[in-house]
Amino acid sequence: MPAFLHRLRGHAAPLPPAPPLRAILLAGLGGFLAIAVVAGLAERTAAALVLGSFGASCVLVFGFPEVPFSQPRNVVLGHVLSSAVGLACLSLAGPHWWAAALAVALAIMGMMALRCVHPPAGSNPVIVFLLQPGWSFLLLPTLAGALLLVGVALVYNNLARDADWPRYW
Repeated sequence: MPAFLHRLRGHAAPLPPAPPLRAILLAGLGGFLAIAVVAGLAERTAAALVLGSFGASCVLVFGFPEVPFSQPRNVVLGHVLSSAVGLACLSLAGPHWWAAALAVALAIMGMMALRCVHPPAGSNPVIVFLLQPGWSFLLLPTLAGALLLVGVALVYNNLARDADWPRYW
């Protein structure tokens, strides 16, 4: 037990350096624009396009656009796969705590196996179990919202940054 408790202290590594102010401001503006487009379009069309997990997606796509978790493939496939797994588990097992936990586990494993890990999408099965939507949830808000988010990121990241985005599809 003392060895385990010792491990909880961490390695006392220093904090990573703070990003430059320009990067911070650009990330915030990108997140604002993406959610403004998705939520604004949802309001104008009365279509469900917003998932709570999209806010976390913005952190990655605009704050850390170079990492694998932030690439379009990961954003779109990760969200769609995780919502589909949540819907399947809800349909097959019903709204039970253990089914929600199983859905999250299966979504993690599926994203890893298909090489489309997007951590914010791991919350989609939980959202599915909280809302208990029908299968149309896969298209609206999941797929449509993820595609809109990636669309904004394609334009914004390539205008606001020197590096090309995405790194891969």
